[in-house]
Formats: sequence, structure tokens, C-alpha cells
Amino acid sequence: MPDFPRRVAVIGGTRIPFARTNTAYVQLGNLEMLTGTMKALVDKYDLRGERLGEVAAGAVIKHSRHWNLAREATLASGLDPHTPAYDVTRACGTSLTAVAQLAHRIALGEIEAAIAGGADSASDVPITYGEKFQRIVLESARGKNFGDRIKPWLRLRPEDLKPAYSGATEPRTGLTMGEHCELMAKEWKIGRREQDELAYASHLKAAAAWREGFYNDLVVPFEGLAVDNNVRPDTSVEKLAGLKPAFDKSPSGTLTAGNSTPLTDGAACVLLASEPWARSRGLPIQAYFTYYASAAVDFIGVNGAREGLLMAPTYAVPDMLDRAHLKLQDFDIYEIHEAFAAQVLCTLKAWESEEYCRTQLGREEPLGSIDRGKLNPKGSSIALGHPFAATGARIVATLAKQLAARDSGRGLISICAAGGMGVVAILER
Repeated sequence: MPDFPRRVAVIGGTRIPFARTNTAYVQLGNLEMLTGTMKALVDKYDLRGERLGEVAAGAVIKHSRHWNLAREATLASGLDPHTPAYDVTRACGTSLTAVAQLAHRIALGEIEAAIAGGADSASDVPITYGEKFQRIVLESARGKNFGDRIKPWLRLRPEDLKPAYSGATEPRTGLTMGEHCELMAKEWKIGRREQDELAYASHLKAAAAWREGFYNDLVVPFEGLAVDNNVRPDTSVEKLAGLKPAFDKSPSGTLTAGNSTPLTDGAACVLLASEPWARSRGLPIQAYFTYYASAAVDFIGVNGAREGLLMAPTYAVPDMLDRAHLKLQDFDIYEIHEAFAAQVLCTLKAWESEEYCRTQLGREEPLGSIDRGKLNPKGSSIALGHPFAATGARIVATLAKQLAARDSGRGLISICAAGGMGVVAILER
């Protein structure tokens, strides 16, 4: 039986084309992208003027002016202004977390319908300055007369104007996510060629999905862009092999720009509802959101050995499977977020490892392997792009549509996140 007291329907989703940083959306920010995506979802399901139970959305990298991002996008989306909204932030798991929170409210009967989403721009990042410059600005602003406001500026030096911008460095280790994943690849002995082969497969599957029209009703043109502009249908394992390592520049480095997700701008949303609400509006149900779990790892080594930063899904998935009374092999589709090809391969190898499952997960037997032919059938983040907070909603909408096309089946979602976290879920039809 599902975790929830009443079934939570996934009606469907919408997103804008994902764009490599500093390309199509270079002049836009999170609010513009999230608003455009929500407007498209409102129009797709004829929700203009509708009062929904809740909207939850967020961004990982955002300006302070977007402190109320979800509510501002809701007000501009065409929904009834009485629709409440709030922001969620959990790194790359942001919008899947939003889906889960709203699903629980629908399941408990607190609300009937909701929108979950996320947006992120790697082009429009906040620029900050050092503490000395900030103190000067604040002291000047507190000045009671012209002299008081000018005096602090006399302490300003050229070096105080050096700007800084948000990066992907883990505050507790000083390492980027890519550097952490390089350590994982070395620990699990994940080779360069198998990473490039997974990346190549992602591009091939994404290109085929676009060519066959799969994304036509999921992706709406936006700001002159009609398709994801990172997909490379003409790439090859040989071309990928020619790229230099991006994080470990030594001969032992294996992660490159080609087998890692690109910095991406974009937004995605998904509509959730109770079955009565969907039926009353004649909206077909694509799938049901049935299980969810989250986990975290000790990647800083407080309790002994340091764990891999992006390995938390290895914990979250088996916990969820136990509640669902399922095995890892009981799925028709596996949607595993490709933060890096190495991350996916490390996760799969860990589930196959008897030692890891016994010592780390406390299980008597390994979870086993999956059918790789069922992995990310429509491409994933390496090819499509990865606007951090938007990825969960993209995956939920993509998986729900695939299950609807099959008219049956079960899908597993697995997303690793910064800070050593992981969020996972199950969709069924």
C-alpha cells in the first residue's frame, strides 16, 4: 500500500527549454523563468482564475530580491491571487521535495490541488562584496547628516571593491561538487570510458526523444528558444574522450565537461491533485505519486570515514523500497539524475556491492543491479541540462508521461544533492 491515506495524482508538467548558461536566458532571472513556466502550466490545464491549495517552488542560487519567489510567480501566473505559495530550497532536490510536501497535504485532505516547481539561473548569479565594504555601506546609510554619510567612505580601498559570486563549493570541505565526485570515482574505480559511454547514451536518448516529439507537449518555447540547447545528437564516445579533465587536471582525472552536467538556466513545474479534483475538471491522470524518502551522508567525516558527497540516494532508495515492499528490480523505468556520469555509476555499483550494503546500509544482501535499458529512457541531466531546482519537477513530469504512455508500470526517481543529501520517490500507474 502507498504511504499516503488517499491517492495523489500527477496530472502533468511543463517546462521551458533548458539553456546553457550565458546563452538564451542570459538577460533573465529565476522569477522571469518560473513565471513563464507557471503561466504555460496554467494555460495547459485551463487554470486561469483558479484558486489552488498551494504552490511550492524554489531556486538554489537566487538574489535577495527574490525572497518571495514562489508567491511572486504565482501572482503573475494567472492563478487566483488567493492561492498561497512558499519557497523551498534543497539544492538539486528542491522541486522533488516541493512535490513531496504538496503530495502529503493532498493525501491528508488539507488541499485538493497544487503546483510544485523550481527555477535556477547560472547566468544571473548574485554578486557580493567583502565585509569591510558592507560595513562602510551600512554605516553610511545610518549617518544622520551629510558628513556622517561621507566619512565611512574615506576608509574604502580599491581591494575592497573586489566582487565575489556564488559557486558550487561545499563550505565545510572547500571542494566543488565535481572535485567530490572525482574522489567518488576513484574510490569506486569508475573509469573514464564508462563515464563517457553513459554521457553519450544520455545525448542519444534525449535527441531521439526530441526527434520523436516526446517533449513537444512538455516543453514550451520561451524567449526565442524552442528546444534544449545542450543536447548533442552528433557527439560520440570518441569526441567525449578528447575532452580534458575538468576537476582533477592530473592524468588520473576522469570527470570532464562532457560527462558532467553543464551549468544551465531553466524552470519546470508539475500539477498535482486529488482524484476527485482531477475528475471534476475532466483532467486525465498520468500517474500517482506513492512514495518518497530523503537521506544524508557524513561527507565531512565527523563520525569516522568520510562518505561520498553524492551517495545519499544509496541510503534513501532502500529505505523507501522497504516501506513499499519492493525490490530494486521491480521498476519499469529508472530516472536517476545525472549530476555526473560518475555519480550514477557509483550509485549503481554501491547497490551491487555486498560489502557496501552490509557495512554502510546495514543490509544482509545487496540491492542488486538494474536493467540499464530502463535507465533514463528520454535522456537526463547531462544531455538536457540541470537548472538545479528545476530538475526534480522535470523528472516527475517526464516519468509521469512515460507511465501514461505505457498505461501501466512503476518508476523510480533518484536525485543526489549538495550538502550530502539525496531525495527519491516512486511514481506508479
